[in-house]
Amino acid sequence: MIDANVVQGADPRYLSFMGHGPSPIPHWEHWSCPDAETYLTGIDYYEHPRLCRLRLRELYPQINLAIAETDAARPRPTMDLQGESSNAQRHTVRWGEGESGSWEHGEAVFHSTADVFAFSPLEHGDFSDMEVVERADFSTEEIIYQRYRGRYASDAGEQGPAGSSISTGFYNTMFMWPLLTFGWELFLECCLDPRFERIMDEFAEINRRVFRTFARLPVNFVVCHDDIVNSRGPVCSPAWMHKYIFPRYEEFWGILRDAGKQVIFMSDGNMTEFADDVMACGARGIISEPYTDYKGIARRYDNPFLAGEGDNRVLTRNDPAEIRHMVQSMVETSKMTGGYMMCIGNHIPWNVPPEGIKRYFDLAAELAVRT
Repeated sequence: MIDANVVQGADPRYLSFMGHGPSPIPHWEHWSCPDAETYLTGIDYYEHPRLCRLRLRELYPQINLAIAETDAARPRPTMDLQGESSNAQRHTVRWGEGESGSWEHGEAVFHSTADVFAFSPLEHGDFSDMEVVERADFSTEEIIYQRYRGRYASDAGEQGPAGSSISTGFYNTMFMWPLLTFGWELFLECCLDPRFERIMDEFAEINRRVFRTFARLPVNFVVCHDDIVNSRGPVCSPAWMHKYIFPRYEEFWGILRDAGKQVIFMSDGNMTEFADDVMACGARGIISEPYTDYKGIARRYDNPFLAGEGDNRVLTRNDPAEIRHMVQSMVETSKMTGGYMMCIGNHIPWNVPPEGIKRYFDLAAELAVRT
């Protein structure tokens, strides 16, 4: 726990991460809806992206979206959900102001289980040429460290400022490595084979380098992403997870904890079944999607960090009473933990009606306060 002086000067996101219950309750929104920015501010996002964001911050400061460095106009998107991809070799759809990734992972490199079992993550080392989200060179810890350390001031040390929510993150905490490297079908086809153990051990060694690097960075939090569940719950069995995934979480997060850093775990889907495992591994809390039983997690832990309870399907229907009920339910959960953040967990994409988003923001500004 931090002392009272640090709490008093801390930023609201830090206070939420640490369970100290700031008011108003901050937001952590997954945001990809430029048209809503235009609607909310009256400033065309594509013509004036910086002015639009500055005005949005004035109107809804708790949303805390990044501000563009320049006000140079941006091209308007040409795709919709039925639009053709700009790349004939990959299936993509509109995403925010542009185009999504394809999520066609592994197919171009791995064609059979034999290809999978012949692969060595450590020998490959440099993943800059692969569709694994974390497209970078992981050949040595020093290469990883230099890449990350260059993002911070040379005199910043190895710890973030007291009371700051400064963070770094990693998309492939463990589960995502084989999923993204080989693709869904080959991953699921191979993951129960004893030969897969060697591959997972090698991915784990890559991540030891990553987390030892994070322990040396001037940050206070590390956001660890792994989509270990889908909307119905776990992808792999608890037995598989306790062999290949959770022990590595405990190890990696122990490295961070010993360096004075806290872990926020992020996953799509329904985290209810695996929430206790993730918390036992050392996470400070969880950000996920509205399928998760947030109230149940809040009851079991002492002021855990929680976010993602809001539902974009509710915003899309744009029923005032339903949106109010959702916000009220989120506020009820916030009374159970000082670590709560307002968050539409299944994202605010480009096709959510701006009117529904405005209702949510306005109701949150009115109701998401602690007294």
